[in-house]
Amino acid sequence: KAGLASGDLCYPLLYAPELLNKEFNSKVADMKNSVKDRSNAQCSCAGHFIESHIDSKYIERDGGWLHVDMAGPGTKAERGTGYGVGLVLSLVGAPGFSSRS
Repeated sequence: KAGLASGDLCYPLLYAPELLNKEFNSKVADMKNSVKDRSNAQCSCAGHFIESHIDSKYIERDGGWLHVDMAGPGTKAERGTGYGVGLVLSLVGAPGFSSRS
């Protein structure tokens, strides 16, 4: 609904952390901040990396989190497109951007 209301169209992606864990193996850290296979669901891997670093108390208390991956549509010909601003404003119910009506 927020994507339609804002005009920043989006869709849910595959999210299966159990399939992505091996992408973050590191010899010196808990997780490396780069995936081994650059063709392996980078958006989902980025979401998993973020989730792995969020305190579980935050998720339990506030009910969740959201990763909006806007690296691809965020620029065009080296200029910012503004993609994602309206989407986030719609998600939080900002006046003029509400998807809740």
